[in-house]
Amino acid sequence: MLRTRVITAVFLFAAFFFALFYLSPLGWLLFATLVAAVAAWEWGGLLRLTGTTRFLLGGLLAGLCAALSVLEPAAVGLGSGFSEAAWRLGGWLYPPAAVLWLFAVPIWLKRRWSLSNPTVGLAVGIVLILPTWLALVQLRQAGPQALLAIMVVVWLADIGAYFAGRRFGKHKLAPNISPGKTWEGAIGGGIAVVGYGFLMSSKLPATLAGSHLLLLVVLVLLTAISILGDLFESLLKRQAGLKDSSNVLPGHGGVLDRIDSLTSTLPLVALVWLAAPS
Repeated sequence: MLRTRVITAVFLFAAFFFALFYLSPLGWLLFATLVAAVAAWEWGGLLRLTGTTRFLLGGLLAGLCAALSVLEPAAVGLGSGFSEAAWRLGGWLYPPAAVLWLFAVPIWLKRRWSLSNPTVGLAVGIVLILPTWLALVQLRQAGPQALLAIMVVVWLADIGAYFAGRRFGKHKLAPNISPGKTWEGAIGGGIAVVGYGFLMSSKLPATLAGSHLLLLVVLVLLTAISILGDLFESLLKRQAGLKDSSNVLPGHGGVLDRIDSLTSTLPLVALVWLAAPS
């Protein structure tokens, strides 16, 4: 099992690194669309859909990505005038994602709602996956290194939480949703993120780099939101009776298992990035 996980991890990192740094804007758009389509197919499993219906859901998401790209090519880096077009498209997709993660999901986790209504489940899936796709595409416009640095924040939160939880974990964070997560792990993840953020502060926009308090608040908020993304998928998998969102990544589960925290953080980062004065 460990050998399988390692081999898959090496392959995933190599594929992601190549796509991020060497693909053309169109190639990266297609790569992000493939990730979104597979995630939508897996979302169908959380909705307890089977067979052709799940594939149709993946196709629907890919079709939406293609339609938005045709309607606003500049917004996905395929034409001139990115800044204005990016906000036109992002202004429609990012705010609903912000409402979902900042307000709806915390209540959802507390009350442990289920996705029993297919219409609600489909709507939530679109609000969760489509803005993540757009954020992946648009944030790359700031440079591959910038997108990678943002994703490292999420990965560090996860890694820090894992090791701190194993070493110090005693108090369960959400025992009915994800029994392995602890408050000590969450704090450890936050410390790792804060340390990384302050280490990289010289490369951040002046608004953040010039205020240690603001930077601290933003880093802690990002850590909390990344944990929300992880917990939300854990709840839905538990309700659907699934260990992983799929088995397309041997030893690692599915695409949603790998991007659960990114679905909550990337759209919010993209929203702030586009809304901030240049």
